[in-house]
Amino acid sequence: MRQVRRQLPGLVLGFFVLAAVVLGLAGPASAHDAAESTRPAQGATVPAPPAEVSVTFSNTPLGIGSSFSVKDAAGTEWADGAVQIVDTVATQKLRPGGPAGGYTVAWRVVGSDSHPIEGTFTFTVASGSGTSNPGTSTTGSPTAAAAVPGIGTPKPGVTEEPGEPANAGQPFQWSIVIFAAVAVGLLVALGVLARRRLTGDEETAGNGEE
Repeated sequence: MRQVRRQLPGLVLGFFVLAAVVLGLAGPASAHDAAESTRPAQGATVPAPPAEVSVTFSNTPLGIGSSFSVKDAAGTEWADGAVQIVDTVATQKLRPGGPAGGYTVAWRVVGSDSHPIEGTFTFTVASGSGTSNPGTSTTGSPTAAAAVPGIGTPKPGVTEEPGEPANAGQPFQWSIVIFAAVAVGLLVALGVLARRRLTGDEETAGNGEE
């Protein structure tokens, strides 16, 4: 019994050391890349259709599997060409001649850890060409025109501050689950070992009395 008590502090210390190692390894693995800001900022109003849109990430995305979709209120696609990734910024150029009104940007990239991440954000153009399809003479959408706010519209030349993305997928944090599973397993192992030691000491004591 005394031998078991002498060994328990070492076993408990070993448990905490192993748990810390497991948690330390699982933590970085679960901390996947994430979107930090967008340009235009989420929900911002810009004076004219931007030449490009971009998303800034916590780490540099891989140069594969990236895509941007930029659609106006009528559902017309304005993304032009491939996504450009420089450092931590993924940029999508737009076709000129976009109309006034609301735009929705849906993006998807592959993070530096090979995990795909995606999200959306929106912005509003105060003044545009008034057409939803470049080269086609059509009247502007009443719904799109009504979406332009009359107060607080930025003045031309004002640069929008980067904003938080409206909807960016975040991976599940598996480190907590891993830590809990390891903790339960080690506690069970400690209990079994202590029981075996105790049973062995009792048998030894019984043989000595005989």
